[in-house]
This record gives sequence, structure tokens and C-alpha cells, in this order.
Amino acid sequence: MIRPLTIGSVTLPNNLILAPMAGVTDLPFRLLCKEQGAGLLCMEMVSAKAILYKNRNTKELMTIDPRENPVSLQLFGSDPDIIAGIAHQIEDRPFDILDINMGCPVPKIVNNGEGSALMKNPHLVGEIVRKTVNAIQKPVTVKIRKGFDDDHVNAVEIAKIAEDAGASAIAVHGRTREQGYSGKADWEIIRKVKEAVSIPVIGNGDLLTAEDVIAMEEQTGCDGFMMARGAQGNPWIFKQILHYFETGERLEKPAFEEVAQMILRHAGMLIEYKGDYVGLREIRKHAAWYTAGYPNSSHLRVAINQVESYEELEEILT
Repeated sequence: MIRPLTIGSVTLPNNLILAPMAGVTDLPFRLLCKEQGAGLLCMEMVSAKAILYKNRNTKELMTIDPRENPVSLQLFGSDPDIIAGIAHQIEDRPFDILDINMGCPVPKIVNNGEGSALMKNPHLVGEIVRKTVNAIQKPVTVKIRKGFDDDHVNAVEIAKIAEDAGASAIAVHGRTREQGYSGKADWEIIRKVKEAVSIPVIGNGDLLTAEDVIAMEEQTGCDGFMMARGAQGNPWIFKQILHYFETGERLEKPAFEEVAQMILRHAGMLIEYKGDYVGLREIRKHAAWYTAGYPNSSHLRVAINQVESYEELEEILT
């Protein structure tokens, strides 16, 4: 069921959560999802080492708008002292929850011993969580996968370690690192984690509709539902699911006119936040997601990929 969810000292208005996605869940997209009813917004992951070494890109990644809260800031790294130290250093920023990434499957992250590579080192997981929890007052959560590969499915073990170390909640993606984003998410592993720990468990993987949320809850008993690819090009997913639970009615897919207006609004926010050059290039990938499944969408995407100004984009879409 859709209901408020308490994570440590933070109570979310509902248990529909926007997943952290690198290159996707920046400030403009998070605001659009918030307007559609998301109960918690997760930011793009930030390298603890990059903050330590004062990398210029981290400032933009950590920017939070007052309209966003509750919001979760996600760190990644593999050194317990660096992660805990940075968590303490940035705690006065206006995020509500600190999340530690232990699920990213990207090779350069994994090869560095970070992201989902941490699942191969349970002792290190415990040390990272314990030191971070002790370093800050805000709730600390962890995002993990089913396991590193099919021969090392250890989500239950990692979840127990995280709970024992003081984590306030755990999000579980029902795929291994080896799977990446392919194949079907295994919701059974989410059920096993839920049965093994007493902290809230958030299910992640293949949540595209209200029916998926119902099915995941029935199969796993999980406490929250994390939307990732289902929200790409579809910030309406939160509104659609909330509407279904409130009324029993399925909202139709937005008319193309509404989609076009959302693309323009999203582009305007990206330009305001990142400037013309970056904003116009970043809207291209979002436009591909927004327009998928609509008539003539491939021609439209080609045209959008060539625009050099907001006015040109407006001309194409109106």
C-alpha cells in the first residue's frame, strides 16, 4: 500500500521513491518528479573522494532546492574514513538522508572497488556503515543489489551487516552486478531481505505501473518502492500510481501535447540551471525517453538532437 514511511528520524509523505540515477536525477528532474508526488527524491551519486579533493563538479551535484525535501544525498567510495569524514563535513547541507551506494555496476566504479564491488567485501561494508552512522546525526541508508553475480548472491548477509552497523533502511535492486540492467529483477531476494531485517526495506527493479507496486508488495512485503528507469521520461509515474491507489482508476498515458509541454519545461529548467549549451544537449536523452512510443517519435528525436536554441526546440514541439 501507499503510505507514509519513516526512515530513522525522517518521515516521508509516501513510500514512492525516485531512485538515484547518474546523469538523470539532477535538480530539474527531481523537481518535476516532486511535483508529480514522489515521496523521496534521491540525488545523483557523488564521489566522497571528489568532495575531499574539492572537484568542481561536486558543487552542482550537491545543489538542493528548498522545494525538494525530503531528499537523499548519495555518496560512493570504498574508504570508511573518507566516507565518514565527508558525511560529517557536508551534514549541514539541506539533505534529509545520507545514502551509501553499494549497487552501481559501472565498470570504472567497480574496478575501483566501489559501488557493487563492495558487496564482495562484507567486513568493509560493516565498517563503512558503522563509521558513517557514528559520524552524523542524519539517517544513513544503503543501496545494494541481489549480489555481485549468480555465484555470490549475498543481499541478505549485506543487509544484516548494514542493519547491525546502524543503517536506517536498505534499498535492494533485484539484479546482480553481472546482470547490470538486463533480464528480469528477482523480487524473491527482496522478500528474503525483508524477512531478515527489521529496518525498512525498499524494493527496486521493474516497477513501471501501479500493478507492479501491488505485485511487489504482495510478493515481498517491502516497505517502499523505488522507481528508476520507469521514471525516465515519465515523471508522471508517481502521479499515476498515487491516483490508482486513491481512486482505483488508471490514468491514461499523457497526450502528446502534455509531453511536449513537459519537455519544454524540463529544457527550460536545464538551461536555467546548467546554461544553454549543456541544457540543450542534456534534454536530448530525456526527449528520447519522453517521446518513446508516440507517433513519429524517431523523426522528432532527430530534429531535437539538432536544435541549438530553446526557441528552435519550442518551434519543433508546438
